[in-house]
Amino acid sequence: MRRLLVVAVAALVLVPPALAAPPAVVARSYLVVNATTGEVLASRDAHARVPIASITKLMTVLVALERARVADPVVVDPQADVVGESSAQLHAGERLLLGDLIKAALIQSANDAAYAIAAGTARGNVGSFVASMNAKATRLGLRDTHFIRPDGLDVAGHYSSAWDVTRLARAAMRRPFVRDVVRRRTAVIAGGRRLHTWNDLLGSFPGLLGVKTGHTSAAGWCEVAAARARGMTIYATILGSPTRAQRNADLAALLRWGVSRYRVARVISAGRTYARAATGYGRASLPLVAARAARVPIRTGRPLVERVVAAGAVELPVRAGARLGTVRVFAGRRLVATRPLVATRTVERPGAVARARFYGRRALAHAWGWIT
Repeated sequence: MRRLLVVAVAALVLVPPALAAPPAVVARSYLVVNATTGEVLASRDAHARVPIASITKLMTVLVALERARVADPVVVDPQADVVGESSAQLHAGERLLLGDLIKAALIQSANDAAYAIAAGTARGNVGSFVASMNAKATRLGLRDTHFIRPDGLDVAGHYSSAWDVTRLARAAMRRPFVRDVVRRRTAVIAGGRRLHTWNDLLGSFPGLLGVKTGHTSAAGWCEVAAARARGMTIYATILGSPTRAQRNADLAALLRWGVSRYRVARVISAGRTYARAATGYGRASLPLVAARAARVPIRTGRPLVERVVAAGAVELPVRAGARLGTVRVFAGRRLVATRPLVATRTVERPGAVARARFYGRRALAHAWGWIT
């Protein structure tokens, strides 16, 4: 069976919306990423090392979940209830499930809960726990990050970047328990404590998945957020916004803009002929069509390239539906869709008499060509 390579530029080039540039953002740094493809859509000073406040608690939770289970009991360390600022009103010696402490740390951003998590899962050695946080940061490739505290309160030498915060959030969101917690606006934990989120976009921004806010005097108003739309997940991180309202407005604008960069498009059409294979014996060529359609999110304004690898000729018989090739669609170097190419009909091998007639007619045609 011979092979034929066909390369063609697809006609589909999606037209971007009128707003091509990212929205203006008032903050120290920001980053917008398509987590599905890894594309960086917009950024400013994404590697600047700045305080990140309570976003730190994402790492605290990740390290704790490597040491214990959510159903494990944790005894509140005496130092936890004197940490200060945002609090879940914990009391020294109180026993809570790790899962409840994680909810308090991620939903209400409770500093006493973060400290209790660190001390309770490290046998009281918070310094050892913080060392594990930094070791985890190294394993995740967070080169702009260093932790001093498990709660994120202001202290010299405690910093990260918009780039690293986004990677940290994506790592945390791989944990089913974390994904469930960070999308909650409220929760009730042991002792009848009712938690309330600081994430103002939950319940107001369509498709928001979480993940974590933060605020201190040094860090300003910070947040990393993820939203799901059009078959993909967009992450936006803002660090050092001057006010809570400004952070919320800018973050929502970045998420909307990020989603607007894409359209769900049919890049492969079912039943469309992408190639033809010769069948021999003077018969018509066999159309090869895509077995199924493909609809995927595509970044606007980017040309697509089709690469078709299919049989140039086939040995008979061939059955309808037989796979005889592949069509692949690329956006740059990234493969966005692939489908098999199949025969549209059955083609039988002609019998001995029919083959003899075909060869006879061809021989006569050749002879006549020599004569004329």
